[in-house]
Amino acid sequence: MTDLEEGSKVEAVDRVIIRFAGDSGDGMQLTGDRFTTASAVHGNDLATFPDYPAEIRAPAGSLAGVSAFQVQISDHDIMTPGDAPEVMVAMNPAALKSDLHLLIPGGTLIVNQDTFEERNLTKAGYDYNPLEEGEDLEGYRTISVPMTSLTKEACKDLGVKPRDAERSKNFFALGLVSWMYSRPTEPTFEWIDERFAGKEQIISANKAAFSAGHVYGESAELGDQRVVVKAAPLASGTYTNINGNTALSWGLIAASQLSDLPLFLGSYPITPASDILHELAKHKAFGVTTFQAEDEIAAVGAALGASYGGHLGITTTSGPGIALKSETMGLAISLELPLVVINIQRGGPSTGLPTKTEAADLLMAMYGRHGESPLPIVAAQTPSECFFAAIEACRIALTHRTPVMLLSDGYLANGSEPWLLPDVDGLEPINVEYATEFNHIREDGEADYWPYLRDEKLVRSMAIPGTPDLMHRIGGIEKEDGSGNISYDPANHSRMVEIRAERIKRIDVPDVEVVGDPDAEVLVVGWGSTWGPIREAVDASKENGQKVSSIHLRHIHPMPNEIEEIINNFQKALVVEMNDEGLYGYGQLATLLRARYSNPNILSLTKTNGLGFKVSEILEGIKNVL
Repeated sequence: MTDLEEGSKVEAVDRVIIRFAGDSGDGMQLTGDRFTTASAVHGNDLATFPDYPAEIRAPAGSLAGVSAFQVQISDHDIMTPGDAPEVMVAMNPAALKSDLHLLIPGGTLIVNQDTFEERNLTKAGYDYNPLEEGEDLEGYRTISVPMTSLTKEACKDLGVKPRDAERSKNFFALGLVSWMYSRPTEPTFEWIDERFAGKEQIISANKAAFSAGHVYGESAELGDQRVVVKAAPLASGTYTNINGNTALSWGLIAASQLSDLPLFLGSYPITPASDILHELAKHKAFGVTTFQAEDEIAAVGAALGASYGGHLGITTTSGPGIALKSETMGLAISLELPLVVINIQRGGPSTGLPTKTEAADLLMAMYGRHGESPLPIVAAQTPSECFFAAIEACRIALTHRTPVMLLSDGYLANGSEPWLLPDVDGLEPINVEYATEFNHIREDGEADYWPYLRDEKLVRSMAIPGTPDLMHRIGGIEKEDGSGNISYDPANHSRMVEIRAERIKRIDVPDVEVVGDPDAEVLVVGWGSTWGPIREAVDASKENGQKVSSIHLRHIHPMPNEIEEIINNFQKALVVEMNDEGLYGYGQLATLLRARYSNPNILSLTKTNGLGFKVSEILEGIKNVL
């Protein structure tokens, strides 16, 4: 419910893009999340982009410490958090300096005027107060609100110290924006009670600040700013607002249940993958074991050991961690054991940009191990689809006895959207069989066990350690095909290299869907989190009278068989990806496709600034190749 009276004349709009920006200690992620949740309860379609500060521990008020949260809510189907906000809340000068350029011309700017004092202005690089002089705010509808002082005033009779009350100013901002966009208030109050249970002063202060912000909209005569975004016509069912990391975690649990195997996670916490560890640690009731290792190598080693012992072994990390795990991944490939390696990609080499998104680990996933070490690669495409991508990665790992790389990124990990909860009874079981008896007859007529005897998919037999009489050799030295004995024979090594490659080729992957005009000149190709902006760009192109189609690759290795034929049906293929292979001016997937298909009409649109693609950027790329 909202506070709107029946028959209210509040203007209805079809969508709105709002950005909350402030210091890393201002609670912008919480503020954005609560506004999003209230919008989800209201029934809007939505998409979010939490934009974490470059330095979490940056000095207060500095540009490096600006934290932002962007959300688009709508009354229709949307796929992105929007290109540019129409409304921006700036809690301090640094937030204004950092993010003002993102606000559309004529947009609404809400600022906490109490923070625009000399010290904060200097930290942000201002030698003047933009609220009072200069041309910075020309062309915007600026609403200057003393949020800090009004929050303190609202809390003064609650026995809350002024310094403690100040911490609730983000709830004042939330209350004001909730009033402006007619959001329901009940979910926020309920969440405050639950989140801060037992801390009555904090509960009272947050509620008082929220209510003060809500009332301010009315008392400050901001009625012309008040609008409502009606509920979207979503399919009936039970929904939750979910981000990519949570969806991955739930997908892993589902795969564990579908395979009837206990789940083991070996993980070293690393941004932005840590939340998977945090989420899975909550679900011991589902037979989940989480192991927080001292380093990346120990984490993947433990996960591989768990797989060898008959568990569903998972390890999670971000880009730099993959480098450390690579030898153990090679061991898993040699031993032909199931293992799911989840890589939440982030920007840059080495430590790089831990809080910023990128999709530049594709070639590393393909080739980032010594020797001939192929493995399947699955790439999630939306926050909610991470659930099904996790199940798919586990299914391939368990049924084909191979490590699988599952690629996500910071944009998917932290972004959220409404998710229709699936019918778990409708999920396909994952059938896993382990050897329990001899499978080979020796020349002397006696039976024994050969671990490297294979089926038609070249999947080897696997016996859980301790199975009576089925002892077999384990280790990283090359195995003889069939017997599994150590082999230094060159011909055997050549055969094993061929088998390891052919095993991956024989994995069945679904066909891709071509979206758009079948007689289009341009095919836009995407993978990972580019799905949303590509789909919206293709739809916009159609509205502009342009004929454009798109495909999206969920399975990078092996690829669907018909990819070459699809690409050849178009005059040009534009591959959109958040990386840049650099040497020859093509993105990483484009490099793979050009090498595989020798097609000079495969072109690239790349981006490497730590942010996801805007729809407008893809539209410009399409325009340039038409």
